[in-house]
Amino acid sequence: MAIARQVLCVCAFLSLPHAGAEPIRYSVAEEAESGSLVGKLAEDAGLTPAQLSARRARLVSDDGRQHFRLDRASGRLVVAGRLDREELCGQAASCMLPFELLLAEPLQFFRVEVALEDINDHSPVFREDRISFRIPETSDLGSRFPLEGARDLDIGHNGIQSYNIYPENANDNAPIFTKEVYIGQVLENMPEGSVVLTVLATDQDAGVNGDISYQLSQAVGQSDSAFVIDPKTGEIKLTKPLDFEDSDHHELRVRATDGGGLSAICKVLVEVVDVNDNAPELVVSSFSSPLPENTVPGTVVALFSVRDRDSGANGKISCALEDQLLFSLRPAYKNYYELVTVSALDREETAQYVLSVTAADAGSPPLTTTQTFTVDVSDVNDNAPVFNQTSYTMYVRENNVPTVFVGAVSAADADVGLNAKVTYSLAPAQAAERPRCSCISVNSENGHVFVLRPLDYEHLRQTEVTVVASDAGSPPLRANVTVRLVVLDENDNAPLVLYPGQESGAASSELVPVSAEAGYLITKVVAVDADSGQNSWLSYHLLRATEPGLFTVAVQSGEVRLRRPVTDRDSVKQKLVVLVRDNGQPPLSATAALSALLLKDFSDVRLPHSSAATEEQDGSLTTYLIISLAFVSLLFLISAAVFVARKVCRRKELQAGHVLYGADNLQSGLADAAAAGTLPRAYCYEISLTTGSGNSEFKFLKPILPSLPHSTVPRARAPRRDRISPVSLSAQRTWHQTILGLSLHDSSTLFPSTSRALHTQTLQCSWEDGIQAASCGHGSSTENLYVQLV
Repeated sequence: MAIARQVLCVCAFLSLPHAGAEPIRYSVAEEAESGSLVGKLAEDAGLTPAQLSARRARLVSDDGRQHFRLDRASGRLVVAGRLDREELCGQAASCMLPFELLLAEPLQFFRVEVALEDINDHSPVFREDRISFRIPETSDLGSRFPLEGARDLDIGHNGIQSYNIYPENANDNAPIFTKEVYIGQVLENMPEGSVVLTVLATDQDAGVNGDISYQLSQAVGQSDSAFVIDPKTGEIKLTKPLDFEDSDHHELRVRATDGGGLSAICKVLVEVVDVNDNAPELVVSSFSSPLPENTVPGTVVALFSVRDRDSGANGKISCALEDQLLFSLRPAYKNYYELVTVSALDREETAQYVLSVTAADAGSPPLTTTQTFTVDVSDVNDNAPVFNQTSYTMYVRENNVPTVFVGAVSAADADVGLNAKVTYSLAPAQAAERPRCSCISVNSENGHVFVLRPLDYEHLRQTEVTVVASDAGSPPLRANVTVRLVVLDENDNAPLVLYPGQESGAASSELVPVSAEAGYLITKVVAVDADSGQNSWLSYHLLRATEPGLFTVAVQSGEVRLRRPVTDRDSVKQKLVVLVRDNGQPPLSATAALSALLLKDFSDVRLPHSSAATEEQDGSLTTYLIISLAFVSLLFLISAAVFVARKVCRRKELQAGHVLYGADNLQSGLADAAAAGTLPRAYCYEISLTTGSGNSEFKFLKPILPSLPHSTVPRARAPRRDRISPVSLSAQRTWHQTILGLSLHDSSTLFPSTSRALHTQTLQCSWEDGIQAASCGHGSSTENLYVQLV
């Protein structure tokens, strides 16, 4: 508001040079024309016309009536309209019109008084055009006869100066009042018809000349409409209630006239007693609303004046501000008060204040007037945005679609308008921090958070960004919050079998004694899943087996155990396929292939010194085998009968024998078995072969365990040192025979150096003294088998 700026410095007005100085006085004749010059107010106040306009000068009067006008362009005070002294001041000896010159920025008062001078603009007027006197013929010289005075509204030399009288005949006794002056008092709120007082006149004449009648006349300039007199009794009564504020006294003239025409006049003074019938009046000069919430204490909100038309205690006014701690009242100038702030305002706490100022007089009972000031508080950007959470955690499944919505941040600002408009952005990463993931974006308007590209749980499990909320104030205020994005695992990784190894090649074999009981631990399938949670919970199931009822797989641990004891009907070589399945939806799975050999008895077998030596021996072995085959063929016919008989005799012994392992295959199987801890007890095997040809007709069993260093495999003792008779070996796959307690299965896999089919041949094996080994061969080829049994 424009007026608001006028009172910002009112608090220091008492220190202004003209606030308490003598008023500036002028005089002007009544009935002056509108626009007539009263005085050079700007010059007399020490101001320039430019200052009058800049400081928005204006005139303020107690009664609110503007009799004069200030010309800001020239600084002159002129008459605003018709001025009638008799109307404004009545018969008062002086007529003074006070008012104030009010300036803003800073606030300043100048008191001004204009004396209104009387002019002779009214003629004397008698109340009656014709007045009759009855003068008795016996009247003495110098007798007095009262004459009601004429009325002239002017004063001083403009008033009535002289009278002329004309005597007539009359009776000899005029009425005489008991008092020359009657004084009465009446409350201003007395009802119509109330008796004010009674006058009394006597006349010594008799008859008609002694009959007295009373007439009422008021003093010049006063109206008689409020009183009436009883012509017979002389009682003066009210015709309407009186108003102390209009006139605090009334002067009446009462004429007593006898029947002969003689009369007498007395004066009646009626004093009006004030009654507290006027409530205080509160006039607002200026009011500022809205106020900025950062307004400094002591700022003037409103300037107002109070007055009461009653008098005495009934007109004494006090002002009070009801129930406010942030505002107060303080006296300003004369009957002016200022409504000021006493502490800082907070729009967020209270956006509007309704201030009630009560003006009360000291009457009994007191009368009050209440003025309400509604002060709106305008917003200042003094509140930063506040997030509804201290931090946010959002979730997204891996392999998400680009620009997927994952959640929203929300911040509120207690301010209003642009000061409360919140926008969102990502805070740049600090130099000392790790570069944040560029996969997150936030909508600047609504705080929606999006993931811009597909994520992989196995590469990124969670990341954090800082979201900044800024308002649109000047300067803007900000708040930060941490948003943690958690990537949820999807079942997109199948289980991976770590053991047994599933490389291209033959499946690993586990050794199982035929004497093992149910629950015997054969091996353990070990698998992992790159997923997490239930997607990585693995379960193990026996998918296929040579003898399904012989084995069982622990669902949780993957341990492969015997379900029941081994019987003679069970095949020596068992193949198993274990299914490893995760708990995802849908589940993913992998398989592990392994084999088991059911052995009656087995012990450590010496392995070759190195893989290179084994390869060299395999080449030599082939040559020896060719020679042996030729030799065996020559001896076959001679030895057939003996071998057949021996074969029949020892069939049972051969069925309970041990399997001879190939050197390179046995090493691989032993290493894996030892590492996995699947062997029930320690067994070690070592086989030494002479250098043979790559075209050997014999082949050892395929490897089921990895190669072990030669130094780690100890030699064992042979159980006996007797020579073995020549043995006839058959090439059929179902044929087996026992040599030195070892079972030979399927001669096509006996030696790894050749895969050619071996037809019916004769193999001669014998113990060598002192070597504790068996030599087997045919023809010119001989294989030295160093076997140590424990």
